[in-house]
Amino acid sequence: MRAVLYVGGFLYRIHRLSAFGRMRKLQQTVHTLEQHTSFERIREAISAGKTTCADLVEHYLENIDKTKDLNAYLEVYADEARETAKQVDKKIVAGTAGKLAGMVVSLKDVLCHKDHGLQGASKILDGFESQFTGTAVQRLIDEDAVIIGRVNCDEFAMGSGNENSAFGPTRNPIDPERVPGGSSGASAAAVKADTCLVSIGSDTGGSVRQPAAFCDVVGLKPTYSRISRYGLTAYASSFDTVGVLANSVEDASIVLEVMAGQDDYDSTVSRKPVPEYSKLLGFDKKVKVAYMKETLESEGLSDEIKEKTLAKIEALRKAGHTVEEVSFPWLDYLLPTYYILTMAEASSNLSRFDGVRYGYRSPNTTDLESMYKKSRSEGFGEEVKRRIMLGTFVLSASYYDAYYTKAQKVRRLIKDYTEKLLGEYDFVVLPTTPTTAFKIGSHAKSDPVTTFLEDLYTVQASVSGLPAISVPNGHDQNGLPVGIQVMAGAFKEADMLAFAKYLSTL
Repeated sequence: MRAVLYVGGFLYRIHRLSAFGRMRKLQQTVHTLEQHTSFERIREAISAGKTTCADLVEHYLENIDKTKDLNAYLEVYADEARETAKQVDKKIVAGTAGKLAGMVVSLKDVLCHKDHGLQGASKILDGFESQFTGTAVQRLIDEDAVIIGRVNCDEFAMGSGNENSAFGPTRNPIDPERVPGGSSGASAAAVKADTCLVSIGSDTGGSVRQPAAFCDVVGLKPTYSRISRYGLTAYASSFDTVGVLANSVEDASIVLEVMAGQDDYDSTVSRKPVPEYSKLLGFDKKVKVAYMKETLESEGLSDEIKEKTLAKIEALRKAGHTVEEVSFPWLDYLLPTYYILTMAEASSNLSRFDGVRYGYRSPNTTDLESMYKKSRSEGFGEEVKRRIMLGTFVLSASYYDAYYTKAQKVRRLIKDYTEKLLGEYDFVVLPTTPTTAFKIGSHAKSDPVTTFLEDLYTVQASVSGLPAISVPNGHDQNGLPVGIQVMAGAFKEADMLAFAKYLSTL
């Protein structure tokens, strides 16, 4: 295995303003938003007549323009967002607006939005427009969220730094010389740079939680099957999860509440009822919390992240919670298991991109076989090709049992152990990442293992299909943000969200 690792309505009034008055109002809105970075505060400002949905959109569009150098947005739906905002404002006045009216959202470039570009940050899908809107996105639109644009990511969500995009790397708003994390790095950057309130990403092995830690925001990965995957470009189908990046646990909660639930378009989605997560964030009980010894003794863990994690654990003890150290004997097998299985699934899922039906087709072809080969070799980036080849290798007849079958067995051991642990404890607390955001280009492309190791603490929840959330946990001596992660039992998002909010206050 190690060898393979290498290889609602609310009241509101609209003011009629002159051109000068509107400009003045926009300036006031910018000042207001600097103090109101949560959806609740934005709704209060709208109710009080201090701003409008249209003004919010202008504010975000201005910030998008100011932060172009971050390379977060691949496409901005400026005119469409303005028009949608006007319609939402009318609904607010009429008292018919949805529960997300006033929320401006960006979408990771792996989510389908009808008649809008979708490329997975890859050349192989040059010029492609989605023919339908995915369930998660449609549910946001149905509740009057405004979609402001699509954002960059690692190509087909394969990466931990947002450096693998065909459109170039996204930069971290906290330090532009560093990565924002990956693969939903631009989503985290977009939220942190105040170019949208929330961004919808995807999490296969940590792609929402790790960028959240690097960019000092909240990153939520729900239980596998809690949100429909219909309209999410497939990377590894048994791992892929739609996730949320936001400024607060409260905002992530209401978005999850809207997107989750059964869907006739996805046979794998859960039919369990969806709680009103946003109304269940109170926390006034004592809980049992576990932390895994091995995660804090890992060689790759930075001393400062270890200290901050231990400090939070001690704060829980002092608050009267039962906090115990446990052993997790499978830590060394997490990454090999995850990468063997996800690469295998990727090699199958990405076979649909062949230059025949849509997307990029090489102009240098002479027959059908050369069209397949050249279109894929020219259209895919290096990291995607590496994972396809490794995935094909582990699925080949000679190695299937040695790698793929064995990895599936280890996945079951990890899943069973983690579920047993969460049967004895309410939550597991661990670092989100082993390091803070690294510099762009510092992880050599010739040694992908260095980047793979950034997923060390996030893949356990993914392999087990369990919910996890990353919340900010201070900064290191260089001012770079640190994240702390909470894992909970399957479909226990309500408890996890309430605890994560509480943990943020300690």
